[in-house]
Amino acid sequence: MQHTLEAVIFDWAGTTVDFGSFAPTQIFVDAFQTAYGFALSLDEARGPMGLGKWQHIEALGRDPAIAARWQAQFGRPMGQADVRHIYETFIPLQVERVGAHSALIPGALDVVQSLRQQGFKIGSTTGYPRQVMERLMALASAQGYTPDCTVCADDLPAGARPGPWMALHCVQQLRIGAVSHCVKVDDTLPGMAEGLNAGMWTVGVALSGSPAGWTLAQYQAADEASRANMRNRVSAELLAAGAHYVIDTVADLPVVLQDIEQRLAQGQRP
Repeated sequence: MQHTLEAVIFDWAGTTVDFGSFAPTQIFVDAFQTAYGFALSLDEARGPMGLGKWQHIEALGRDPAIAARWQAQFGRPMGQADVRHIYETFIPLQVERVGAHSALIPGALDVVQSLRQQGFKIGSTTGYPRQVMERLMALASAQGYTPDCTVCADDLPAGARPGPWMALHCVQQLRIGAVSHCVKVDDTLPGMAEGLNAGMWTVGVALSGSPAGWTLAQYQAADEASRANMRNRVSAELLAAGAHYVIDTVADLPVVLQDIEQRLAQGQRP
């Protein structure tokens, strides 16, 4: 079959690896505690997920509830020196522990292998800095997953999500003919913005990602009613952020790509 689509650009944690996106969220909790003895909940840590990690810490500092507790504990707002100290605490913790959450999400490898057989190029972007990704990419490669390109949150002078720059850098590296021939797949709201701002078809992942916050075991044990409730809640958030489609996990991507092909054939664009 002749495809109009040329590439799929995947996120990492919560989309292709680390079901539930636990590696970054738990480390934020630990970094705040280690750096300053400041208590952060896992749900709070998940809030800005998808941003670059420096920007994620800044966003947490601006959260009204967190900012109020910080002010009460330290008598001042969180400043850039605090952000730097937390970030510098976060990175070695993340490098050390990312391996514990590096397993591919079920179905990811089969989907990627099928896409390659069909001639698709595989790009990836991430909120992780390059130092963390060097470790995670090696662990993923050992499981058989090696994208054609990976763009990290600290790679580009322009920045990371929600801007289009990482996704567009993939377009350049993969030598894609048109951004409308690309599909961005991500579990976060900044990831939806990244794809949309880059002019791509954008697919949200509802059940394997950070907004759902399920472990693989919890997902597998959930009955259909529980899955439906979670699917409805997360899908509403992703669709409100502009997602063209929402799927449960990356394993459900092929049927969406078929639909996009049909829409492209009819002259539709993202």
